[in-house]
Amino acid sequence: MIPAAFEYSRAGSADEAVSLLSQHGDDAKILAGGHSLLPLMKLRLASPAMLIDVGPVKDLSYIKDGGDHIAIGALTRHREVETSDLLKQQVPLLAHAESQVGDPQVRHRGTLGGSLAHSDPASDLPAVVLALGGTLVARSSRGERTIAAGDFFTGFLESALAPDELLTEIRVPKFPGAGWSFQKFNRRAQDWAIVGVAAVRNGNTGIALVNMGSTPVRASAVEQALAGGASAADAAQRAADGTSPSADLNASVEYRQHLARVLVRRALEEAGAA
Repeated sequence: MIPAAFEYSRAGSADEAVSLLSQHGDDAKILAGGHSLLPLMKLRLASPAMLIDVGPVKDLSYIKDGGDHIAIGALTRHREVETSDLLKQQVPLLAHAESQVGDPQVRHRGTLGGSLAHSDPASDLPAVVLALGGTLVARSSRGERTIAAGDFFTGFLESALAPDELLTEIRVPKFPGAGWSFQKFNRRAQDWAIVGVAAVRNGNTGIALVNMGSTPVRASAVEQALAGGASAADAAQRAADGTSPSADLNASVEYRQHLARVLVRRALEEAGAA
């Protein structure tokens, strides 16, 4: 398949990318690793008039200690997040989940920010950042703003980013020594998860589900049950409450609901919930 015609501009810095977005707005798309956007363009499900390549932008690739959180540049490659000693110590759930993304080729080219901005509910990382209670930083010509992960994912392949905003940073709280787990079930290695679960436990428990709705969703009913003293097994029975999974060639709605209950129980047990 051949994409529709488009103009191309390579940004040399975050400021230049923001300026280009300000000029082109709705007509522009950001190209980072390209693993999500280019297939959509080839199928003509996305037809941007302007493609802004931010691949060469080095000032958005970093992993820094921010005091009570870890700050990660939006263009940090999956492999860099996966192998970061700082993240392995402070946010091991994220480092581990990155190791489950695609294959080595994808992890060496794809970016954390690109995965989050794409907002695919079947992707692992949006649910992980949601479970961690992360914050995303967006920049435009109007300035900078922070968006809680719970407010960032607004619909299927839709986010809270305005057309002229660039995702620049992801901030995740530190969870050294916390219990955590990442579970997913797929038919074949490297397939999208039929259902996935990210859980972190450090006093309170954060749980988010992959592919159980049009966005990544918090398993709020499970979190509330645990807060009320329920066992992991009992709380996990509420994993599908409030979700809206779809049926497709891989699974029926009922099967996804069943998987959610099973995987949440496994996640809670691994994370140390009683």
